[in-house]
Amino acid sequence: MKAPTHLHSGFRIRFICLGLLLIVKVGHAQKRIVSIKDVLELVQSGQPQLQAYQEQKKAAGHNVDLTKNTLMPDLTAGYQAGYATYNNITGMSYPGLIMPISGPPSSGNTYAPVPGTALTALFQWTPFTFGRRQAAIEKAVAGFNLAGSYYDNALFRQQYAAIAVYLDLLYYKKLLSSQQSNIDRTRIGLQQSLVLAIEGLRPGLDTVQFQSTLAQAEMDRLTTQRLYQSQALELLRLTGLPGTPNDLELSDTLPAVQLPVLPDTAGIYTQHPDYKYYEAQVAVSAASLKEIDRAWRPRFDIWANAYARGSGVEANGMIDKAAGWSLTRNNFGAGVQLSFPILQFSKVNIQKKQYGSLLKADELQLAQVSVNIQKQIQNAEVIYRQNLLIAALAPIQSRAARNAYEGLKLSYESGLVDFTRLTQGQYQLLNAEVMEAGAYLQVWKSLLEIAVSKGNLNSFTNQLR
Repeated sequence: MKAPTHLHSGFRIRFICLGLLLIVKVGHAQKRIVSIKDVLELVQSGQPQLQAYQEQKKAAGHNVDLTKNTLMPDLTAGYQAGYATYNNITGMSYPGLIMPISGPPSSGNTYAPVPGTALTALFQWTPFTFGRRQAAIEKAVAGFNLAGSYYDNALFRQQYAAIAVYLDLLYYKKLLSSQQSNIDRTRIGLQQSLVLAIEGLRPGLDTVQFQSTLAQAEMDRLTTQRLYQSQALELLRLTGLPGTPNDLELSDTLPAVQLPVLPDTAGIYTQHPDYKYYEAQVAVSAASLKEIDRAWRPRFDIWANAYARGSGVEANGMIDKAAGWSLTRNNFGAGVQLSFPILQFSKVNIQKKQYGSLLKADELQLAQVSVNIQKQIQNAEVIYRQNLLIAALAPIQSRAARNAYEGLKLSYESGLVDFTRLTQGQYQLLNAEVMEAGAYLQVWKSLLEIAVSKGNLNSFTNQLR
């Protein structure tokens, strides 16, 4: 017996609804809720370029360890066995590994091949460099600090850029909401114009004009939507998040509805990432000058060696190949060496002048950065206060424009005003809402600029609590 058709239809409908519900849930589950503080953390780990700077910092740290390691002695051991002509065997060695071995010349040219062996151990240690090693270590440490400052500065700039993009997205969301409200108002006006035209109270031209206005309003919203998508893609790039702009959901909405409070701006400009970077550059130049200055100092080396050799040529000049494969003569030696680069004085003196000028240039650059930072703080404060005054007036303008529009809408329905006056009031309302959203955004952006000029983004993020 077949089930009734209506049961099949009911089952299909329930199945389709269940599928749609699952799709909606899955789509919702893919949403990534992101706050500004989340953005700051994601920027730190989501950009390969910043990770590259971090690895460069690690490499500079390894260079410090490598420079310190020069205090350790060096011990080289080697063994060689060869099969060469009689003429060479008494002095045979492999350059660069076995200590030079001398021997008496042969009585004549004999090209018969004979074996020879050698075993050696060479100990070298430079315990004293009279400050040269310490200068090299200080330069390596300065290079490490410079690499760290470069990373910190790059991270700071990228975090600043990400927050600015986040604020733009909040503004565009607010703008999209205002534009949608304007579209809704225009659609209501279009419907009213149709009714009034049918009743003969309004000309049909009003309907056509409402249609044109509606089309323009929808195009404006699409343009804003495009800008929102573009900024959302930029935020995804800065944070390294996967997905599409539609997967983003902004949790920090406070900047769109509330004004911040100006924090204490008496910050220490010497903690700004820009200042720290140039300060680290000065330290590198100073360390380089110190290293050059000590390059003319002596060095003290301790050495010791022990070696054994075997030769297929006997002392009387006879050949004994078996003896060549065994170590029959043992030797050792030890000593100290004090070396001084006497003729390097002129070269070192020129290099000192060169690095001295570079150090002076870096110090002047640091002084300029100090001035620039202090001016940025002052300018950011002034702009913030001006934007705050503007933002305080923006809601008043919005309320007045909204009340005016409501009055014009009633007057239009009563035939007291024409289409042009109504749409003018509607445009003024939209413009006031846009101005209000923009004014709030500018206040928060100027607050961000104060935080950036102080080199401390916490003064901004603390306002979001």
